[in-house]
Amino acid sequence: MQQLEMFPDNIRIERVDHDSNMYRFYRLRLMPDLFGGVSLLREWGRIGTQGRHRIELFEDAGSAANAMTALYRAKQKRGYQLAV
Repeated sequence: MQQLEMFPDNIRIERVDHDSNMYRFYRLRLMPDLFGGVSLLREWGRIGTQGRHRIELFEDAGSAANAMTALYRAKQKRGYQLAV
């Protein structure tokens, strides 16, 4: 199992199960916005497709990083692993 760097701003995780034909990805990115806050971009879908996305706005980088970490841990519990 790979370890995350201390404060990552881009995480891509995947869940692959050949038996059930499941090939999913989930990507989390932190990006500064024009108003001094931070946006958390969430992208998900089947590997090889564009997928869907959602943007959440936060006032500071700390709260955005906390939200990203919580989402990453929740996805880990569902079987997602860091992509190589």
